[in-house]
Amino acid sequence: MALVVELDDVAPDRIERQRAFARGVLPPSGAPDLEDLSEQLTAKGISEGAPILIRIFKAESELELWMRSGNAFVLKATFPICHWTGTLGPKLREGDKQSPEGFYTIGRRQMRHVGRWREAFNLGFPNLHDKRLERTGSYILVHGGCSSTGCYAMTEPVAKVIHHLAGAALRGRQEHFQVHIFPFRMTDANMAAHADSPWVDFWRDLKAGYDAFEETRLPPRIGVCRQRYVVAKASPGTRSHGPLTRVDPGKPNAAGFDISRCDVPVVEPAEPLAAAPAPQPDVGPVRSDATYMPTSARTVARIERRETVEAGLPLPLERADHGQRERALSEPEAGARMKAEGPVRVQTLERKRQRAQRRIHREAMYENYRRTLVGTSQ
Repeated sequence: MALVVELDDVAPDRIERQRAFARGVLPPSGAPDLEDLSEQLTAKGISEGAPILIRIFKAESELELWMRSGNAFVLKATFPICHWTGTLGPKLREGDKQSPEGFYTIGRRQMRHVGRWREAFNLGFPNLHDKRLERTGSYILVHGGCSSTGCYAMTEPVAKVIHHLAGAALRGRQEHFQVHIFPFRMTDANMAAHADSPWVDFWRDLKAGYDAFEETRLPPRIGVCRQRYVVAKASPGTRSHGPLTRVDPGKPNAAGFDISRCDVPVVEPAEPLAAAPAPQPDVGPVRSDATYMPTSARTVARIERRETVEAGLPLPLERADHGQRERALSEPEAGARMKAEGPVRVQTLERKRQRAQRRIHREAMYENYRRTLVGTSQ
């Protein structure tokens, strides 16, 4: 039997990167060592501590790091995103394993992350716009590694460079920096290609921010007017990378913003819709081991399986005493089982064996404790 897992959605190379990362063969990301970073910045006419801006593109799995040089921002580097989760479209609720889209601002407090990823920053999801639409979630990070449940995983070398430059900028003249997260590079051609998406109306609001930065190479002013992102182009000499602001169409703070869409109602699907299935590709012959065979349209994983119970093979756990106790496989039995079932089940069987041993140990300790109490009372 073969279990075939197919990803018909965007960025199917995410699985290949995860597998390569786990095997230690992920291609270099191009992140420089911190010792060489200052020299590279000087060569580009950029000083460490200069204001930054980050742009993320889901479909391309790329993160752009921009830094200010003179009166405009220049592209410092483009890094591959090792992994992000979900599909194109915004994050809607806690636990949907969807990576967000929109405009986010990062301050000093969001850089102080305590946990597994020390060199990470919190996007601040949900922001003001997300809250207006009652979207829920928390602790969405840009961090290292290559696994994610809503975050953007960049591997440790890239995360270290980003965190270093972001921290230097916040310690300098920049109180906040912006992170623009787009579903794809928002060209007219890409928008036309996704015209049938349920999120196309939301993406038009994002495209206004994309176009403003492309034109001026300065972070635009981003506001929230009712349930819409609104954008005002930045002018040289002004600081426009602050947090989101509430924009009232009838008040002076709306000056410069495009408020034409403030009264356009927002219609969101109840659930993110999956992409239409692509034509079935020719994936080649079935292989005996777990392999991934990428194609131009999708990622196809073939994993050889055997039946859970085969003749002559013991179960991984045998139940006795009406299911109240479990016996772990002995080492020879576990070895034979693993050899027969193949490498795909090795880790699963080992975990089951360890859990059973811990359970037996706890029961034995409880039984000794009970006997001690009975002996003491007598």
